[in-house]
Amino acid sequence: MISRLSHSTIYVLDQDKARDFYVNVLGFSVHTDMLMPNGFRWLSVHTKGHAENQIVLYGIETADAEVKAHLKPLLEANKMGAGVFETDDIDGTFRDLKAKEVTFLKEPTHEFYAIEALFLDGCGNWFSLTEHRANGA
Repeated sequence: MISRLSHSTIYVLDQDKARDFYVNVLGFSVHTDMLMPNGFRWLSVHTKGHAENQIVLYGIETADAEVKAHLKPLLEANKMGAGVFETDDIDGTFRDLKAKEVTFLKEPTHEFYAIEALFLDGCGNWFSLTEHRANGA
């Protein structure tokens, strides 16, 4: 039986740029950054205190030609929606990330499911930043 998801992968246009963004802007920690014997760079990060949930930042340059042909245009257009990051203080997190020049597609907005903002990672992906409040929104 499957017990948990330990790694998820997002494609990025540039692994160095992605590493900088996830570590120095979002405050994640690097779990692994190593070159495999076949030349593949294994780069994974995680939110602080949660090394059991890694995000593999997969450089599009190492994908096979067919995958690259399909994904690269989507990444270049920032069309890859990669997930939801949760915060306990969306207003403060929004201000902090704006001060670090993160591009937001949507400012914090009350939705029926939570308060949500949308931002770009600068590497081809967009994310939801979400705060769940006690009243459900």
